Amino acid sequence: MRGRRLLAAGVAALLAVTGCGGPTPGPADDGQPRYGQAPAPGKDVTLQPDVVLVGGGSRTVRSVSPDGLTWRLDPGARDADRLAPGRVMFLTGRGVGRVLDLAEEGDDLVVTIGPVTLTEVIRDGTFGGDDVTLDQPTVYVAGEPSWTRDAAAAGGTLGRSRPLAVAPAQPPPAPGGQAAASAHGYRVRTFCCAGGVGTHFTYDDGGVRLAGTVTLTVGRPAASFHLAIGAGKVTRAELEIGGGFGIKVDFTAGVDGGQNHRRTFPVPVDIAFPIGLVAGLPLSFTVSQTLEVATAFGAKLGTFRGSGEYALAGKLGFGYANGQVGSRVTEGFARRVSLLDSLTGVPVGVMGLVVRHGVRFTMGISAFLFTAGIWFELVTSYGATIGSALGAPYAVCRGVGLGVRARFGIGYRILEPVVQVINKFLSLLSPSRAPRIPPIAATSGPSWSADVYRNQEVIPPVSICGQVPG
Repeated sequence: MRGRRLLAAGVAALLAVTGCGGPTPGPADDGQPRYGQAPAPGKDVTLQPDVVLVGGGSRTVRSVSPDGLTWRLDPGARDADRLAPGRVMFLTGRGVGRVLDLAEEGDDLVVTIGPVTLTEVIRDGTFGGDDVTLDQPTVYVAGEPSWTRDAAAAGGTLGRSRPLAVAPAQPPPAPGGQAAASAHGYRVRTFCCAGGVGTHFTYDDGGVRLAGTVTLTVGRPAASFHLAIGAGKVTRAELEIGGGFGIKVDFTAGVDGGQNHRRTFPVPVDIAFPIGLVAGLPLSFTVSQTLEVATAFGAKLGTFRGSGEYALAGKLGFGYANGQVGSRVTEGFARRVSLLDSLTGVPVGVMGLVVRHGVRFTMGISAFLFTAGIWFELVTSYGATIGSALGAPYAVCRGVGLGVRARFGIGYRILEPVVQVINKFLSLLSPSRAPRIPPIAATSGPSWSADVYRNQEVIPPVSICGQVPG
């Protein structure tokens, strides 16, 4: 009985845990599009003085490590000899970063890079695009980077100037928005864009079994952006994505002697929409996702499942100008399928589950964790609990918490646990040319956040379930 009285509190606790230029076709890159398009800055764009434009585009690249840190290049590429620790390598739209170290290895120039913000690359420039249709994605899979594994199992395959072990290179990109990957024991499959952007996930360690799909639904997405940088400072930034948005979830959870766990990780897949050269720079819209799953099973045996769908907003975005910022989320929340009403199962004790799904849209440069630019992220938290079926003749308590939060900014943002893994390995490396390899920061550039929707419900409305009638 006490467990049921705590059901409502359990829902809350679960959630708490948690020159102007438009897009124009650029000159063809004679190499593979695998590593992005080469830059060709126009006369109205000024790059920062420490940026090195390495020639050859994708043809210069021999391979890239799964973590995105290590780039093996043709040492004879134009201006490759100007690269040095502390400078910024600008090779392609996906190959941009601060040089942490360099080394010669056989016939390769091995460059270790870290993330940069737009203003570390661009000193002056104005960029814009309207109604960019997001309907022909290219999917990039990172492979098996060390940040998709638990720290104890990560080993020594992190990208570096002199690797402890050679990790497989990133696989080539493919058209479409579907891709399979794995992270922290989860198998994931991404999809985009017919019907929305989302991830299907499964987990099975023999004692805990989880499966589900989380989706940011959208009709026909299109984006507009405007960015002005002067003297290395952003003076105006706007990003809007339209198409009509909603959220959707379904899950099945079961425990048979297993242990509760929590996993938080970026899905190692980029869904990219290259928009060509904008004022000579190869910008791209990139959709990335994060997933967090936390179980709170109060018994060693039980199952439950649920599904829900909700309308959310007409458009997403924000605007920044002259130090002022504002969210541009046109809210229109409506229940289509009730997650609360759908909860069923055979729980022997209280069972709880939180699934948190983040979808980030970025207009900018670089790839995977290092993608930087104008970004907007919608993070949806689904919390569900169901009481013990042993008291079913009296009441089976069910509770749901739903929270949607918008985050937006200019720069980049990496999950803190992932940065800790990367920096742990960077600290172990013996640099070749750099005096030391500095750690990377989890965030750079201003960011803001705002609640979009938040609600909790428990049924039946009786005191045994933690909610007093009326």
